[in-house]
Amino acid sequence: MTQTVLLALDTSTEFCSVALLSAAGQTPDVTRLWVRHEQTGAVSSTRLLPAIRELFAEAGLTLADCDAIAFGSGPGSFTGLRTATGVAQGLAFGLDLPVVPVSTLLACAESARLRDPSASRVLAALDARMDEIYWADFAWDDAQGDWRTLQAASLDAPERLALPEVPFTLAGNAAAAFGARLPAVAAARTVDGDALPHAVPLAHAALRAYRAGRTVPADQAAPEYVRDKVAQTTAERMADKAEKAAQATQAAQATQAAQSVHDSHTRSGEDGQ
Repeated sequence: MTQTVLLALDTSTEFCSVALLSAAGQTPDVTRLWVRHEQTGAVSSTRLLPAIRELFAEAGLTLADCDAIAFGSGPGSFTGLRTATGVAQGLAFGLDLPVVPVSTLLACAESARLRDPSASRVLAALDARMDEIYWADFAWDDAQGDWRTLQAASLDAPERLALPEVPFTLAGNAAAAFGARLPAVAAARTVDGDALPHAVPLAHAALRAYRAGRTVPADQAAPEYVRDKVAQTTAERMADKAEKAAQATQAAQATQAAQSVHDSHTRSGEDGQ
């Protein structure tokens, strides 16, 4: 039976979220998951690689066992998205693996459906700060066994959220952040404020994408910002420069670690010949 091992990363929020998934064949109930989901605030970059190492040790697997690396591509925290992208790229480069970018809003929809299998239409809405929301509209396709995106990730004022004309679940933290200002709160069949970006639903969505061939080479992995902030203060530019330098170092470390695993695996194979 074909075994698929997939690593999923999400640092789009104040949480550092990592999941390692091992799935045999197409049967969901033989899927095994190992998870780290910790509130780290702005320092998720320092926790991500250690959490990955812990999961592989707990699972008795190595990076060389991986088939793909998935990451939460956004929208979300700019810094967090760059962190997950950089580490996913570094690991994928070192091991020559495909990358699976997964929308954080799709992860919210997947989370809502994992918690309630009847959630076949999901409006995902996240607090984007600056009095705005990130949102997208998804419908579950039973024939395809996957989500269809009816409205791609958008950025709007809470009042401008477009409502589906059929019963739907409202997923994400926008309801808690904006309350009655969000028309979807009153219109929704169900409001699931706990359906948030998380590595577990991300891994489930990424597994389907990987099996369907929806992957990209490591050098094409990129965050989905949705909001592009043009003007920055001097302090913001300095902080951004320092953060980019730290992420470049972290990506290089991830590449080096992955390459070390790959070289060790290759030497072991040669020694066994």
